Amino acid sequence: MTAALLGFALASTLVILAPGPDSMLVMRNTMRGGRRAGWVTACGTLSGLAVWALAAALGLSALLRVSHVAYDVLRFCGAAYLIWLGATSLGTLRRTGARAAKPGPQAGTPRPAPDAAAAGHPPARTGRAYLNGFLSNLLNPKISVFFMAFLPAFVPAGTSASRFSLVLGAWFIAETGLWLAVVAWLADRGVRWLRRPAVQRWMERVTGIVLIGFGLRLATESRRFA
Repeated sequence: MTAALLGFALASTLVILAPGPDSMLVMRNTMRGGRRAGWVTACGTLSGLAVWALAAALGLSALLRVSHVAYDVLRFCGAAYLIWLGATSLGTLRRTGARAAKPGPQAGTPRPAPDAAAAGHPPARTGRAYLNGFLSNLLNPKISVFFMAFLPAFVPAGTSASRFSLVLGAWFIAETGLWLAVVAWLADRGVRWLRRPAVQRWMERVTGIVLIGFGLRLATESRRFA
């Protein structure tokens, strides 16, 4: 059992550290609303993972494996949501450009202190930040299939598959939470530099393009789990 847990911990670390929409959303919302918004987004991500881990342990996610319609409906919903998130990031660039085109205050007029709204986008609200993380995971059926294919490979012989899968799922969620907390902390530490208008425009553009790319890949990827 110890060897199985150690092997799973190593494999999970490699999977978690791979670039994905979760890290991008946590970074984006940290830039918009500070460390708390990043952590709330991470909590939403962990909630979505918990739903899929529980479903996999109970065998409910097997329904997605046998139902092509259910899998495709959920896949397209998740893709549309990621594309929408990316589009909203790119939309902030237009608002930023519109603000920059407006005439500035005359000489001697004090300038207001820059904030998230002045940088081109509203601060990330707590509820919205949570939903960003939660829905981006809940609407991605690949996570369900990932748990079904990944967890059983580390279940030792002679143990309850459902119970040990729950343990492995909880371990994976804990590792993911630790990594996303680090991402939020690092983004918050560099928030002064990241909140420079030029840097924020660049980050919003990159985040938007990456999220749209993840959405398009999810929508066009063929079903490989028959």
